[in-house]
Amino acid sequence: MKIFPVEQIAGIDKFTVENEPILSVNLMERAVGALYDELACRYDEGQRFIVFAGPGNNGGDALALSRIMLLDGFEVVTVLLRSNNLSNDAEINLDRLSHIRSSALVYLDRGQQLPVITPGDVIVDGLFGSGLNRPLKGEAADVVAFINRSEVEVVSIDIPSGLMGEDNSGNCPYAIVKADFTYTFELPKLAFMFPENECYAGVWKVVPIGLYPSKIESTPTNWFYTLVNDCSRLIPKRRKFTHKGDMGHLLLIAGSYGKIGAAVLAGKASLRSGVGLLTVHLPHNGGLNFHAALPEAMVNIDRSDLMFTEHPSLDNFSVVAVGPGIGTRVNCTKALRTLIFDVKEKRLPFVLDADAINILAAEKNLLSELPPNTIITPHPGEFKRLAGEWSSDYERMNKAVDMAVKYSIIIVLKGAYTMVVTPDGNCYFNSTGNPGMATGGSGDALTGVIASLLGRGVKACDAAVAGVYLHGLAGDIAKKERGEDALMASDLIDKLGDAFKKVLDY
Repeated sequence: MKIFPVEQIAGIDKFTVENEPILSVNLMERAVGALYDELACRYDEGQRFIVFAGPGNNGGDALALSRIMLLDGFEVVTVLLRSNNLSNDAEINLDRLSHIRSSALVYLDRGQQLPVITPGDVIVDGLFGSGLNRPLKGEAADVVAFINRSEVEVVSIDIPSGLMGEDNSGNCPYAIVKADFTYTFELPKLAFMFPENECYAGVWKVVPIGLYPSKIESTPTNWFYTLVNDCSRLIPKRRKFTHKGDMGHLLLIAGSYGKIGAAVLAGKASLRSGVGLLTVHLPHNGGLNFHAALPEAMVNIDRSDLMFTEHPSLDNFSVVAVGPGIGTRVNCTKALRTLIFDVKEKRLPFVLDADAINILAAEKNLLSELPPNTIITPHPGEFKRLAGEWSSDYERMNKAVDMAVKYSIIIVLKGAYTMVVTPDGNCYFNSTGNPGMATGGSGDALTGVIASLLGRGVKACDAAVAGVYLHGLAGDIAKKERGEDALMASDLIDKLGDAFKKVLDY
């Protein structure tokens, strides 16, 4: 699914009106009808709504929604911020609403008072839409503050009022509606993907409204939201005569004294993701314990009892992954430098995670030595060590894009809506996963999944996008059984088979 800047969404709206063809007010009616279907499923008949409408088309949506809810038996009070200079479609919907005898309209610009909010009410926010390009102030900001003080459930139409569609670095946090639920039309907004905006967007859902499909398809963008249909086309299906040699041989360099578990988790995840052969390079003292934990894997032993200091010949491997639990000591740094040059010479797919990334952050000259399409998988703290501080999540995204383009690498920036940034500047935000996955070992498992897909011959960008999706989906499946608070990395690894099946059966 594509994510567009708000001005491009406006262009797609306009194209739909002109080419369907459909009157803009009728497109608004279709959108609001779809929104109403969502609300009617969520709330019981007789629910009292306080609907806030602004002067633009977001306000037109709110006014149309008030009418439809009134006609279907809900109790509705509609608060209009300004009744002069309404958009044409808002004017039409205000006229339609005012002809309903049971309508209760409050005109703030005529000196009427804000309604009393009582426990159990639901506020619908339709003050301002996604076209906003400056912070709210004055009466609009006061109304937003009133909504945020209400202590009742808040539903925003398309986007919380005051939130800008992309960059909110210059916004005023006190002049943005804090919604519990946001129903956004047709396509998600980029701002929803950023942690700093979670308190505004709440739980959000895309509501299809029938915008012109061919226009969406033909309009270019650098932002995408990965869904199951996107993932299913990236994973190769096994042929009847497939054998283990066809499925790749992964060299996983992981673990150190006290952290052999990282190697177990990453290795098990890679095997659960279908790699044909797995060799794990471990410190000398870790071999026996690892064999007992994961007998399906082969082991290569480092001369050091404590850490990664060398690697085997790469001649027999089809992919290399390094980093989980290896530590950052001097000997590890030297060994990683040698590994990078050898992988580059052999032109093997390459994944770096965890401590390997911390070494890169301390030895930034190594970034320019990484082979093209190397995949690195930092969490926010590791990325900060690599790229430096940022003032907003929008700036963080741009830092990741700049780095991926400059070094021709793929960055998997982990977190909610994990972002995969490719060397061509594209950003793929993930739709799976849950907070229960914020636990030790989850990142090690992701390394194993991505490396396995690379070993199976999946292109690097596709392996990163599909690996992130499958990893999150396995976490979601595990959550249904374990819940979020009890979820462990081992639980999601055990559900990788279910995740693959669900995607491949799509």
